Amino acid sequence: MNSTLTKREPTTPRRWFERGPMGTLRNEVDELFESFFGTPAMASASELMIPSIDVAETDDAIEVTTDLPGIRAEDVDIEIRNDTLTISGQTSESKETDEGNGRRYHRIERRVGRFSRSVRLPCGVQQDKIDAQLKDGVLTVKMPKAEEAKSRKITVKG
Repeated sequence: MNSTLTKREPTTPRRWFERGPMGTLRNEVDELFESFFGTPAMASASELMIPSIDVAETDDAIEVTTDLPGIRAEDVDIEIRNDTLTISGQTSESKETDEGNGRRYHRIERRVGRFSRSVRLPCGVQQDKIDAQLKDGVLTVKMPKAEEAKSRKITVKG
């Protein structure tokens, strides 16, 4: 019996969605989009700038918290339209990754560009009393509820 050994490249652990039939399907769809558009159209979650959002409610207010690491307050826009809060902005390009700085990069994962995230608010808010603070990479938007949205106790007469 004549067998030939071939050198196999080291593998890295694959994410769950890259395994089995779903991984095969994803690869086929990626190739279809790449052949049509000429660039990869489906990016992994780590390649997209989609900030995570928490929405909390108290009796008097709605509070939205989102992580925006490395983003300056002047690069963030907040808008409310039809009970939908939109947080958007832009990350600026790092001077570190520019060509000609004497470094040869093996991996660049930090993303630059625009980001946007919208969330529907559970009730109306007082738009003129909204407070937004960006501290240590965490944006907190506190919105007092509109008077008609606050809960009221109703006395039952008997």
